[in-house]
Amino acid sequence: MNDELMFPDDENGNALRQMLAEGDNLSMPRDFDFTVVFATEEAALQFAVAMLRQGQKASFSEYEEDEEMPWQVTLHPYMDPTHENISLYESALENEASAFEGALEGWGCVPQS
Repeated sequence: MNDELMFPDDENGNALRQMLAEGDNLSMPRDFDFTVVFATEEAALQFAVAMLRQGQKASFSEYEEDEEMPWQVTLHPYMDPTHENISLYESALENEASAFEGALEGWGCVPQS
């Protein structure tokens, strides 16, 4: 597969390209952390409960990086680190979070070698 198909020229493609350059084995599935932030504790908790009811692993905490969105819910899916998987998961999260006025903050994972 050519580089442009594996790593489109967008934020996720750039992150994956950087991970590969740093020696990450992108053929290995792993746990991801996708963070969604909220203005109110109630909205964050409602979102977390909705995600738990869908069988997602979720954690909830304060978010000190943004005074206007001081609550976060982090989802922990286990998946292959592909552009398609990450982008589809982000899209689904953004759709779900919008009902609770949440905003996707980003994602991360532990490198595999």
